[in-house]
Amino acid sequence: MIRTSSLTRTARRTVAGALAAILTGSAAAADPAADRAAGIRREAARIESQVIAWRRDIHQHPELSNREFRTARLVADHLESLGMEVRREIAHTGVVGVLRGGRPGATVALRADMDALPVTEAVDVPFASVERATYLGREVGVMHACGHDAHTAILLGVADVLASLSESLPGTILFVFQPAEERPPPGEKGGAELMLAEGVFDDPAPDAVFALHAVPQQRAGEVAYRAGGVMASSDTLAITVRGRQTHAAYPWDGVDPIAAAARIVTAIESIPARQVDVRIPGVVSIGSIHGGVRHNIIPEEVELLGTIRSLGPDHRTALHRHVREVAEGIARSTGAEADVRIELGYPVTVNDPALTARMLPTLERVAGPENVIEGIARTGGEDFSFFAERVPGLYLWLGVRPRDVEREAAAPNHSPRFFVDESALVLGVRLMAGLASDYLALESTSD
Repeated sequence: MIRTSSLTRTARRTVAGALAAILTGSAAAADPAADRAAGIRREAARIESQVIAWRRDIHQHPELSNREFRTARLVADHLESLGMEVRREIAHTGVVGVLRGGRPGATVALRADMDALPVTEAVDVPFASVERATYLGREVGVMHACGHDAHTAILLGVADVLASLSESLPGTILFVFQPAEERPPPGEKGGAELMLAEGVFDDPAPDAVFALHAVPQQRAGEVAYRAGGVMASSDTLAITVRGRQTHAAYPWDGVDPIAAAARIVTAIESIPARQVDVRIPGVVSIGSIHGGVRHNIIPEEVELLGTIRSLGPDHRTALHRHVREVAEGIARSTGAEADVRIELGYPVTVNDPALTARMLPTLERVAGPENVIEGIARTGGEDFSFFAERVPGLYLWLGVRPRDVEREAAAPNHSPRFFVDESALVLGVRLMAGLASDYLALESTSD
């Protein structure tokens, strides 16, 4: 894994110098790029209250994966009001807006996810969600417990900002509003993978893609980045351990799948620490165990459900192999059988090292160098990975923790108490607009 901080200072100064030349110009002649940078600051300030209003509206009306109908209408209607070319119903409810600049150039994509989670909100705010929905046959609360409402509102603000500056922009910007990042319901397809299959990056084809994610690990006002693998692959694990049912008073007359399953759980969860390269982060976790119906009956089978995470493609393959071998071997040693099924999910999310280095001066200029942090790789999964497999990508973490709250006290993503400090939203608008503008400007000067 390449660390951005290890990139040479000379290379960073070169990129920073190129940006400075583009963004500041000279006393003898005004530079359109400098005007755009000032314009982004001005327009972001103008739109800030509207971004907050959008975020609150979307937060109060959350929708589960592949069901983002209201959100998609709000997004598409606003993009059309800005005069963009708009495509609706990509991957069921996805929306894409195309903004063409005042002269030819490269194409850049900006992505926001729109879906909420089956979580009942526990945050006391006037716009708290009271929505209910059916999920896997159960009635559940629905909440934006991962910040996708903020992502959508930010990108709507970016669209507004850049549309107002479009005549000074070279190239084209794709605004990609994605459904089902939290995975579609069982039996359905969706998310980034389906958007790509339906041609979202075909015409026009982007040269790079950017996204950000709201996180409580950073304070509002901070942004974190990293080059290389930043979010883990995320695969689903199911193991059925089959034994032979018997009376619990006479276990020797049967084969106990519960005892075999217990050994399997302990063994496979220790694989990342002992059987693969521990220097590459990886996780094997079992989150669900089902087996048996009565205290005095040893059941026929036990079902284990879990997840396998990795920050490296080869490491991912090795984890899969070891999990299968260990589970099958332990079951066999007890006289039971183990059926191991691994369903591939999101790949590793990789920030292109060259693109990360190229855009780091933009992050430092927009947020301030003291607020730009080299973060650590995370074992959460993110289907932005599919976009970043197609073209070079940069995925950032936007701090949303209130400044007076300690990190340990902040509720994590997916918590019913997840909270967004809305002062962070305008920084998100400026970051995404700045990345798009600076990338297109750099590309236009390198032709």
